[in-house]
Amino acid sequence: MKRTHCLLPLLLAPLVAPLIMANAPAPTTITVDVVGLRNTTGLVYLCMSASPALFPEGCDKDPNRRIAKAKASEAGTLVIRDVMPGRYAIVLLHDENSNNKMDKRLFLPKEGFGFSRDAPVKMSAPKFDAAAFEVTGAPLRMKMKVRYL
Repeated sequence: MKRTHCLLPLLLAPLVAPLIMANAPAPTTITVDVVGLRNTTGLVYLCMSASPALFPEGCDKDPNRRIAKAKASEAGTLVIRDVMPGRYAIVLLHDENSNNKMDKRLFLPKEGFGFSRDAPVKMSAPKFDAAAFEVTGAPLRMKMKVRYL
């Protein structure tokens, strides 16, 4: 009799698995239209994070971050694929000299930047909550404006 109990889960697994998989959230795609580039030199990076503690300055240190990049001359639209449902924020960098970092002059950015939801920049970069958006499973399209100081 004990042997039957051990086999029961194995026999039921093929019947239950499709039901579980049907309710599992599916990954989706986020398409970002980049507007306001002042030139077509360098690269454009998007870094998407679900971590309020690492946004925006530490986005590149987030082990779960999602990144999209392209040459600025081809960066009209960037796509982040295979995004699971959740709450995220995106920071954008127009790295005009392609040195993989935000260049600054007296603590102020020399290169272009932007944030999801066009989060306002006041005395510092916006907090995660100001830039955060929800991904539900349906494809999402947004516009991100590049700012220069």
